Amino acid sequence: MTNLAARPQPSEHSAYHLNYVALVPDKDILQTLDAQRREMILYLSARSEDEGNFRYAPGKWSAKEVVGHICDAERIFAYRALRIARGDQTPLPGWDENEYMPRSPFAEHPFADVIEDYIAVRRASVSLFRNLTEEAWARTGTANNAAVSVRGLAWLIAGHELHHKKLLREKYFIASAA
Repeated sequence: MTNLAARPQPSEHSAYHLNYVALVPDKDILQTLDAQRREMILYLSARSEDEGNFRYAPGKWSAKEVVGHICDAERIFAYRALRIARGDQTPLPGWDENEYMPRSPFAEHPFADVIEDYIAVRRASVSLFRNLTEEAWARTGTANNAAVSVRGLAWLIAGHELHHKKLLREKYFIASAA
């Protein structure tokens, strides 16, 4: 299998995602994704339903919605990775998280259910990436009018979560930032 610790080149993801990818440590990305799952479970499981419903300002997403957004984004990024890994060269469309959230169920679900969804999504992503060939990791395609590699998408998933976990710490769970 390919060197999973090798950071993707800038040509392997959009310029917009550079800041997310930059957050990810230079380690085996499969180990990173699995470690993130364990860390996020511990971090979120310590939160109450009231904390899950907290919005730090009017019009902002609740903490449950932030975690739900992480799940939505990861599903989309993993779907892109699957299509590209299998050699599908169909340009894949972008998406607007602000259009998704009003139609999402996260605010109405118990926080424990949102956390369970996160666990299921991350396990599925790790399984997908773990079962790719070296050739599949290197394949590139187009998503949201930008070139992207399967490797770049794996790193994007990790970096996107790190970005939002930082926001959870700084804006939602401030009193107990761990």
